[in-house]
Amino acid sequence: MSRLRLILGDQLNPLHSWFSTVDPDTVYVLMEVRSETDYVRHHAQKILAIFAGMRELGRQLKAAGHRVRYVAIDDPSNRQSVTDNLDALVSHYAATHVEYQAPDEWRLDAVLDAWGKAQLAHGVAVTQVDSEHFYTTRDEARALFKGRKQWLMEHFYRQMRVRHGVLMDEDSKPAGGQWNFDQDNRKAWPGTPPEPADWRHPHDHRALWSTIEAAGVAHFGAPQAEALAWPLHRGEALQHLAAFVQHALPHFGDFQDALTHRGWRLFHSLLSFALNTKMLNPREVVQAAQNAWRDGHAPLSAVEGFIRQILGWREYVRGVYWAHMPGYTHVNHFGHTHPLPGWFWHGDTRMACMKHAVGQSLSQAYAHHIQRLMVIGNFALLAGLDPQALHEWYLGVYIDAFEWVEAPNTLGMSQFADGGKLATKPYVSSAAYLHRMGDHCTGCPYDRKDRLGPRACPFNALYWDFHLRHDGLLRRNPRIGMVYRQIDRMDEAERQQIRVKAAELVRHLDQL
Repeated sequence: MSRLRLILGDQLNPLHSWFSTVDPDTVYVLMEVRSETDYVRHHAQKILAIFAGMRELGRQLKAAGHRVRYVAIDDPSNRQSVTDNLDALVSHYAATHVEYQAPDEWRLDAVLDAWGKAQLAHGVAVTQVDSEHFYTTRDEARALFKGRKQWLMEHFYRQMRVRHGVLMDEDSKPAGGQWNFDQDNRKAWPGTPPEPADWRHPHDHRALWSTIEAAGVAHFGAPQAEALAWPLHRGEALQHLAAFVQHALPHFGDFQDALTHRGWRLFHSLLSFALNTKMLNPREVVQAAQNAWRDGHAPLSAVEGFIRQILGWREYVRGVYWAHMPGYTHVNHFGHTHPLPGWFWHGDTRMACMKHAVGQSLSQAYAHHIQRLMVIGNFALLAGLDPQALHEWYLGVYIDAFEWVEAPNTLGMSQFADGGKLATKPYVSSAAYLHRMGDHCTGCPYDRKDRLGPRACPFNALYWDFHLRHDGLLRRNPRIGMVYRQIDRMDEAERQQIRVKAAELVRHLDQL
């Protein structure tokens, strides 16, 4: 009997129970295929880091005595499809059993499920096993909210805290007497304390990048192949976790929502790539943060804010994704259809906040959550950009973007394209919020205080026009009633001026 075990590019966990024993009849299969690089156009660093991480895991498994078949992107036998390669490998090894860890993306899950069922006719048993990564199952959130009209992440998060004993006192009350310290975590960064020095170890992967380019893989963004600085195996990921806890976590809470042109990450962990490729387990990340608080190294507000993103939000959006797929990636509540401006691909826009956020995304394959939500996503929603086009851009540009976590964040939280399944209101703002949280407005060619003039910040007219355009969909939302009270105080001439200004901006998106 010969058995194949498939390892996908986001399943780089060397501690999976699969690897606890060495079996000479088991072959571990990793493959670099165009079907996975090309379904959207990906950032160069994302392709490079995943391929490099897969190759490193393959080397580690071989060193541990396991049999490994690694199908490289330029392998002459590579059929450039997961299932086509599996067909060939089943035949080559005369395999009678194939196992694969549960994919996190609905598309791949459906493909492998259909392929597995078809193998029964050929006498091959195909089994899906757990990835042994998440706190929850795919359907756990759906079961928790069964019968409820509105899902609320806060309710889910509290359930998770209690169940797993995270930041809880002995009397089953939340540590510090409250569940959520979000109100304490909204400070602008004044420049002090300084942004920590980069703790990442660069890798020279120019040879691999040349191979990827020669294979014709489409890409965008800066590859930084001579100094690729993302963790490529579990050992490096653990070093990055320790460095974050030591140097950045104590200040993360205060400045997690801050925007600045003076730095590109501030006190964010940069652990999402390692987490989403499963080099790190969320439990050990949560435990490390909780230990920092118990040891007096980091304040509760910082630790709670960080843990909420992992134990709460990360698990919650996965539940939303599996509850609403297939179909979720096609939602368009507002009917927005404008194409993305060209500067989404080169960053050359005069809006200082957008120039920095988009430019950083292209150069680093990373932007923190407020840049993604309240700068890029905010502008996209106000301007009426096609949410599917934006979804594909987010999925491609960010190093940590895999559809299960990216689609709900982009389409639900950022674009409200699901009509409120994830968020209770659209997250939009005028220039006032961007100025309050950041320093981009100083020196920007646009005037943050002006709404209608030739130098008026585009966010302002677009903000009011968004609410005017979608009055019928939004007016009854209790969380944004104040906006419509202000609109009701405007005369029709002022409203028309806003509409005209917004229409002009949208006609010239590429020139903003």
